Amino acid sequence: MKLILENNVFANIYADIAVRFVDKTMLETQLDHALLERFGFKGESEESCLLLERGVLYCGVEDFGSDALRQAATTAIRALWKLKIERIKFEGFGLEGIAALVEGVVLGGYRFERYKSEKSECAIREVVFASASRDGALQPYDVMKARFEAARIVAEATNYTRDLVNATPEEVYPEALAQAARALSERNDLTCRVLDEAALESEKMMAILAVGRASRHQPRLIHVAYVPKNPKKVITLVGKGLTYDSGGLSLKPAANMVTMKMDKAGACAVLGILKAVSELGLEIEVHGFIGAAENMVGSNSYKPDDVLRARSGKTIEVRNTDAEGRLVLADVLDYAQSLISADYLFDYATLTGACVVALGPYTSGVMGHSERLKASALQAAEQSGELAGVLPFNRHLKKLIKSEIADVCNVSSKPYGGAITAGLFLDHFIREEMKEKWLHFDIAGSAYTEGAWDCNSYGATGAGVRLSLALIQAL
Repeated sequence: MKLILENNVFANIYADIAVRFVDKTMLETQLDHALLERFGFKGESEESCLLLERGVLYCGVEDFGSDALRQAATTAIRALWKLKIERIKFEGFGLEGIAALVEGVVLGGYRFERYKSEKSECAIREVVFASASRDGALQPYDVMKARFEAARIVAEATNYTRDLVNATPEEVYPEALAQAARALSERNDLTCRVLDEAALESEKMMAILAVGRASRHQPRLIHVAYVPKNPKKVITLVGKGLTYDSGGLSLKPAANMVTMKMDKAGACAVLGILKAVSELGLEIEVHGFIGAAENMVGSNSYKPDDVLRARSGKTIEVRNTDAEGRLVLADVLDYAQSLISADYLFDYATLTGACVVALGPYTSGVMGHSERLKASALQAAEQSGELAGVLPFNRHLKKLIKSEIADVCNVSSKPYGGAITAGLFLDHFIREEMKEKWLHFDIAGSAYTEGAWDCNSYGATGAGVRLSLALIQAL
């Protein structure tokens, strides 16, 4: 589909189908009120009514805020997907509404059908957005166009992330993820460096090497960077890239292994963010570091009771090999901090099922020491349409990962507050000067869905991309 912003009022734009948004209070004022009433349309959220002969699709909205508009645009594109029409048009909702409409169409219209022999075809060729508001007032077109293009870039970067996460572990393994990073770097004029197994050994990254050593696919550390002239800030992003997680010797139940291709979602989000940052041309230097590994079972698997020495020199008692993501991040976080002096450090990981228990299946957990930075992350989440909640650190929970034989244990001694204790484990590998500049995003619940919600279809959601771009630009 081609997206077009037309500098015109809605009524003067040609289209096969006109999409109109109405709430409950507006029904009686519509020309098609009698027909809508006959079809039982009430103007509720996620409700639509297509009057094909009239060339109009009505979509219900709770209000005309960004979240409601994004949802309504998603409802519209899904309702029209299979129809043999070539051009549809959306009403304008000013500078504040254009991004939500674009995201609703691009994100709501996403489908992952790479492995299907018969793919669904969308006949829609052009989606046109009116630049004028509903009352006919024309908006500053240059400003509107800039917001339109930015929203398209962010939404397409989110879909790029979704594609990577949705790909099977047989297709995307550590080296394949490195190849994807190289390809992105070539297209977007980024720099890319990949550390192979020998390089990881020379860097003494024994934690990531232990996690990946039972797999036929050896681990990789990937560093992708966007370095503009005279950047205003330097930001480091770190992503967990477990291309598949069986749990290792602490084997997951069979049902829990399904969807474990999503354990690379943090790494894919880092690549998606870099894609968008480079295409937006932001005056911010961004470094993305990815720890890519596959946690499998073999005669040389790392074991509960092992003690690993991480790159930082700290020792880790392993009590559960399914708590592997934090081991990978321990090495990558230390390497990233040693290489780049950043203003901010953010890590992204599908780290704990406990985060899903705490916040539900749609919400990312935010952890860190800086109250100001956590508040900024929540504000960015609200602005971007993602959901996030803060999980608080405290000194008593930190005692639960104390080890009697090593510097720290990789799991808590009690089955409570698991998302927080995982964040506190990572805190052991954050240097003192970076404590107030660091945020940890646990996207275990938000990165993948087995049921459509909001602008997300089955599979990967691209969690973290929109939120982080709003946060980066605010900072």
